[in-house]
Amino acid sequence: MSVRAVRGATQLTSDTREEMLERVTEMVTEVMSANRLDVEDFISVIFTATSDLVAEFPAYAARRLGFGEIPLLCARELEIDGSMPRVVRMMAHVETDLERREVTHVYLHGAAALRSDLTKVRSLPDDQPDG
Repeated sequence: MSVRAVRGATQLTSDTREEMLERVTEMVTEVMSANRLDVEDFISVIFTATSDLVAEFPAYAARRLGFGEIPLLCARELEIDGSMPRVVRMMAHVETDLERREVTHVYLHGAAALRSDLTKVRSLPDDQPDG
């Protein structure tokens, strides 16, 4: 069993509590599914959000999924000119038998454009171009 880092990101269309909970839940569950992970496999999760997202803590969505005993941290993403708005990112440290090259990082909605260099990027069919 090894410790691996798994990345994820999603973009919201608007800053509402409902959408924050929905999109972060989707991102976390997609990371879990893509990497065959259970809550017990997680060591810790760091969430970042761009400064235009203030309606809810991203970690609250993970807590609702059963991550109550997993250390979770929320932080602000750097404000860089021209960066993508309304983005939540995650970096999870997990215990897994997957080799580093087998780990699937999940980028959803407009955030799929953030890491087009990864071969294992997933975009959802309802994605629309976001600014």
